[in-house]
Parts: sequence; C-alpha cells; structure tokens
Amino acid sequence: MIPVLDWTEVRNDRPAFTAKLGQAVRETGFFLLSNADVPADLRSDVLRLADQFFDQPRAEKAKLSILDTPHFRGWGKPGDESLDETRPEVDTKETFNIGYDLAPDDPRVLANEPFRGVNRWPEIAGFSATMLAYYDACQAQASALLSIMADDLGLHVDHFSDLFTEPLSAMRLLHYPPATGAENEIGAGAHTDYGAITLLMTDGEPGLQVRPRGGDWIDVPHVPGAYVVNIGDCLMRWTNDIYVSTPHRVLPPKRQRRSVAFFCEANPDALVAALPGTGPAKYPPIRAADYLASRLAATYAPKDTE
Repeated sequence: MIPVLDWTEVRNDRPAFTAKLGQAVRETGFFLLSNADVPADLRSDVLRLADQFFDQPRAEKAKLSILDTPHFRGWGKPGDESLDETRPEVDTKETFNIGYDLAPDDPRVLANEPFRGVNRWPEIAGFSATMLAYYDACQAQASALLSIMADDLGLHVDHFSDLFTEPLSAMRLLHYPPATGAENEIGAGAHTDYGAITLLMTDGEPGLQVRPRGGDWIDVPHVPGAYVVNIGDCLMRWTNDIYVSTPHRVLPPKRQRRSVAFFCEANPDALVAALPGTGPAKYPPIRAADYLASRLAATYAPKDTE
C-alpha cells in the first residue's frame, strides 16, 4: 500500500523512479524513501541532541515556549497543539520548532514579517549548528524531489527552483511519551500536513498510521534508514488535486517515540495557483505565507473541552 522508493535509482534510471513516485503521490500521497542524501551520522546527531533537549526540566524548556513568539519557533509543551480540528482532545506530544535561519538584524526580522523571526536555541553544545545542517540537508533533498515531481507533471525540472530559495520550511523535533491509557488519548490527532512535502525521520517505534481515501487506518511500516515522505495540502492545491494529501495520525506509543519532521514549504510570496496542464483551477490563487497562516491559526486555536 505504501511503496518503498530507492533514491539511488534516480542516478541509474530517472524515468523509472519518476514513474514510481508519480504513482505513489497520486494514490496514497505517501512513500518511503531509502538511501536519501541526508548523511546517517547527521541524522544520529539530531536524534541525540533532541533527546538532550527533551530530557531537560520542564521549566528550562519553557524558557523557549513556542507560545511566546508569533513566528512558531521553540518548544511546544504537551497540549499546546490539537492537530485534529474536529475533536476536543489535545495532542500528548511535545515539540521543538526550527525555521529558516535569519540574523536578528535581518530587515525581515526587524519588520516583524510573518514567519520571519529568529530561531531560539537551548544552551546545548552543538545544538544549533547540527540542527541547521540537518535543515539544509532536508531542504536540498526536498528540492530534488520537487524536481522529480515537476518532471512527472510535465513541467520543466526547474519549475519549482526559484519558489523555494528562502522557504517557509520548518523542522520539528517530536517526542511522544508512553501511553497512559487515558480515555481518548492521542499522540498526534488525525490531520493532513500543510505544506508541499514532508520528510519524516523516525526511531522505529510504531504509532504512525495513514488513512487512504476510501479506506481504513493502516500502519506505516518501518524501513531502517528510510524517510517517510508525504504530500501536503499546499502541493495538493498547487497540483489541482492531482497529488493527494492524506490524513495521518500518531497513536500513543507503548514506549517513548521520537521523530523529526521536515516540512518543506515555498517562499512566502510564492503564488500557489493551479499548475499548467492541470485543468481548470479548483482553488483561487493564494500566497504561500497566507495559506500557512490560515492553517496554523486553526492548529493553535483554544479548544472547548467542556
């Protein structure tokens, strides 16, 4: 149901890889990507440092609360998010968000542009350098996948290149505590991702499920070293619903679960409009930043739990 694609095939037989990717993103919107270009030692360092951060006392992490900045950078405590907008339960996971890195004196930061704040870092040796290196590696991998997707859609392979140069992309460290057995407990509620492409690195602990259109929830298999890749709502909209953004959730794990999600987003001013050759537009054009803002507002809106 969820295919495994081998990135090394791109160099040996790009048309074959493109055909497999095209089928995957049209049918379930999910695939596993083995042999990606992100170095294995960098991935290990990211998970190690993420553990160091989440193992800190709550009061220390709270100094970097995501709720203290309008730019969605920093620590999200359990309960800060509710990804399933149709249900009152909040998510039990905790998170740490990192965005496109800008200096404090960057004009966009000084102008307080949406999503253009500075990253907030814990006092952990090597944390910022490692996370930014991983951010850049994932952005490069996502851009390479977008080139394949452009080819699949009959566009020039560089169609998306200039639209992802200073992206809204976000990197998210995630920690799911073991299940407590509480009623209606959920690690991450059912949702679709907001952006273009998501690259998810996991530690192998089960819990991630996908619900294909017209089907029931299925477990996403773990392939050591492979990324879970999925299409987000923005790219589905961009492709005029040719590509599929599929609901997924994370069940409360038996043991702690760690993962790192990289949400590849376009530049803030990129116009998301039906791509050439995709037929009559199903959605009005919208700036990528405006679309992202509308989705995040719903995610962080207070829930009525009565």
